[in-house]
Amino acid sequence: MRVAIFASGNGTNFEVLAKKFKAGEFNAELALLFSDHPDAKVIERAKKLAVPVETFTVKECGGKPRYEEKILEILAKHQIDFVVLAGYMRVLGPDIVSSYDHKIVNLHPAYLPEYQGLHAIERAYQDHVEHGKTQTGVTVHYVDQGLDTGPAILQKHVPIQPDDTLETLEARVHACEYELYPQALKQIF
Repeated sequence: MRVAIFASGNGTNFEVLAKKFKAGEFNAELALLFSDHPDAKVIERAKKLAVPVETFTVKECGGKPRYEEKILEILAKHQIDFVVLAGYMRVLGPDIVSSYDHKIVNLHPAYLPEYQGLHAIERAYQDHVEHGKTQTGVTVHYVDQGLDTGPAILQKHVPIQPDDTLETLEARVHACEYELYPQALKQIF
């Protein structure tokens, strides 16, 4: 099985996963990194790990319809069977989702269905400050046509400590992501 990872930013989850692919921990091959930000740090990480990279923006394509068509062309060119979203900050359109039905997974920094969409950690922290919320979590789920609504593969709660700052909570959520995403992918591949 040939896998593409999509990422938009720093790429810490990409790096964790890429190293596990390279070590043979998954019954699959990491064949591509796609990034929608040509200057994203994740591209440097991919190059250091000898992972092929494709990158282009919606603007370069003249809009979302052509951007999504081009993504499908790139996935076909690289013979991609499965897509892993690791900090990819765009919503995939219906053509991509239907072309890879039940073959796209996402990592979300909350215990879904709580805090769907953007800024999940910040919203959980704010609920802690304002309402005494004591936990958030991490979810790995299949992507469907909704926003963070696909079936969960694995979930884990992350406690919010009384003395947490946003930064300490973010660090603990990310540490959980680095453990949970590989576990979920081992169940899939």
